[in-house]
Amino acid sequence: MLYNEYHVSHIGNDAWEGSFEQPFRTISAAAQKAFAGDTITVHEGIYRERVNPPRGGESDTKRIIYQAAQGELVEIKGSEIVDDWEVVNDHSWKKVLSHDFFGDFNPFDDLIYGDWFSPLEQEHHSGMVYLNGEWLIEAANLAEVLENPEKTMIWFAHVDEKHTTIWANFGTANPNESLVEVNVRQSVFYPEQTGINYVTVRGFTMSQAATPWAPPTAEQIGLIGTHWSKGWIIEDNIISHSKCTGITLGKYGDEWDNIDPTTFAGRPAGEYKKESTWPSADSYNLAIDRALKKGWNKDTIGHHIVRRNHISHCEMAGIVGSLGACYSIITENVLHDIHVIRTFSGAEMAAIKFHAAIDTLISHNHIYNSDEGIWLDWMTQGTRVTGNLTHHLRADDLFVEVSHGPYVVDNNLFLSPKSNTVVRNLSQGGTYAHNIFMGDPEIYPQLDRSTPYHEEHSTSIAGVVHIEGGDDRLYNNLYISEDRRRLGLHAYDTSVFPVVMDGNVYLEGISPSNKETNPILLENYDSQKAIIVEEDGVYLELNLDVAWKEERTRQLVTSKLLGETSVSKLPFKDTDGTELVLDKDYFGKKRDVTNPYPGPFEINETGKQRFKIWPIN
Repeated sequence: MLYNEYHVSHIGNDAWEGSFEQPFRTISAAAQKAFAGDTITVHEGIYRERVNPPRGGESDTKRIIYQAAQGELVEIKGSEIVDDWEVVNDHSWKKVLSHDFFGDFNPFDDLIYGDWFSPLEQEHHSGMVYLNGEWLIEAANLAEVLENPEKTMIWFAHVDEKHTTIWANFGTANPNESLVEVNVRQSVFYPEQTGINYVTVRGFTMSQAATPWAPPTAEQIGLIGTHWSKGWIIEDNIISHSKCTGITLGKYGDEWDNIDPTTFAGRPAGEYKKESTWPSADSYNLAIDRALKKGWNKDTIGHHIVRRNHISHCEMAGIVGSLGACYSIITENVLHDIHVIRTFSGAEMAAIKFHAAIDTLISHNHIYNSDEGIWLDWMTQGTRVTGNLTHHLRADDLFVEVSHGPYVVDNNLFLSPKSNTVVRNLSQGGTYAHNIFMGDPEIYPQLDRSTPYHEEHSTSIAGVVHIEGGDDRLYNNLYISEDRRRLGLHAYDTSVFPVVMDGNVYLEGISPSNKETNPILLENYDSQKAIIVEEDGVYLELNLDVAWKEERTRQLVTSKLLGETSVSKLPFKDTDGTELVLDKDYFGKKRDVTNPYPGPFEINETGKQRFKIWPIN
């Protein structure tokens, strides 16, 4: 069967046939024509539209593909240009826009609110103002813009019955001699309907969307998102400047979005949205029950691939997914500048934030200048986190919250010693093997929250219990202190469930738990650690000793060695269900299976060494 390739170009016309010779003018026009097996190729230019695909493909081999033409810069923006700014005083400008400019959605009248959101004593809107591609910050009030010349690159808006007025301080720039844009669309590529399956989005630059807050209990609308579907491939895109989220693999919406049925049922939404709301765990358990009734299962949801994207400047999360990221692969992405404006806060700020990462692989991502790095919240089961590089974060490199396992964290470089902790573990049933931890983990039980665990490779709930703590396996890791004031792993000393520790190396003052009987403990060792960012990549310098291998024999980490978890009673396997064998290091180099070297690198010489840790060749 022959499939169609539709073309889109700035010289096109939506009334044409969509061929190379007679292309469409908009991506949306091509989307209306495409069926399973078809390809939409978009040619160079800026496209200011929201793509709402009306249908998807039928299988992994019969998809609908949206792609930028090879070697051509194709931008899709959720903004429009605004010119003819009026001078107000020597440091501020004003623009009055009619409501027709925005159509049926005005981001400057769209208040950000929702579960686990903290406004920090200021109202926030999904609208944003951009000067030459960089965003300005929303001011708390008009006086900040008009009366404080020291506060630059800020804006404030007022919406009345007919007009939206925006005041802005552009610093030393003249907005009438610059490119000024404002958000007008909530998303850039997002299906209105659920169940739009097997879509590929490839090679675009996408930016400037008025995305809403996306908690796990509500519909998660991103700059680009899959909206409760199956089998998307999002690859080789540049995604930036989303008010809240970049990529969403998340939940559908229903009448309970951002209304906690345990405490807020029946209250007016207008009253609710102005509050800082932190629902109980029961609220999310009810959302999970509703999702199961709506068809949350392995056959219908997840199985997405998100790879080789560059994601930045998102104030909530780079990639987020509640329930919809299960059975997915998140690999080789670069994520940075996540939650850097920090005028609002909440419990969802991370480069990658997933609820129910069931059988999900998170591998070889580079994360820096973010709040949390990788945050796996609830139902982390069959999950593998491997080969990731995190550094210069403000919070945890990895946070695993209220999950029962099994999950595996291996061969990662967690290098953010200035953060609160390197790994925060409020879970049980995890394996940590061959990682570098530049600091302590934070470990404690959660006795006041009962959360689900599942049947193997399934969304079906097998039980709901709280977190007693422990049931972890820690093999062949390298712990390095930043400031020699770390406490070590003593939180494991009193774990309720058994903990197995073996083959770990502790340097510069980090001390092991009493559960490990034969650690290598070198309190005065100088690791000479250094993270160096150069034009061609990121390098790690580290002083290592072959003697750590020669003086004792370590075990190769396998499914057989790890056994099964105490609560879910499931074995530790790879995300595809195959037996787990950690016989390769961070670079993919074969390990000595008879006696693997501790940490993520398999080495054969002593002394200070320099590793190119990103990109990995």
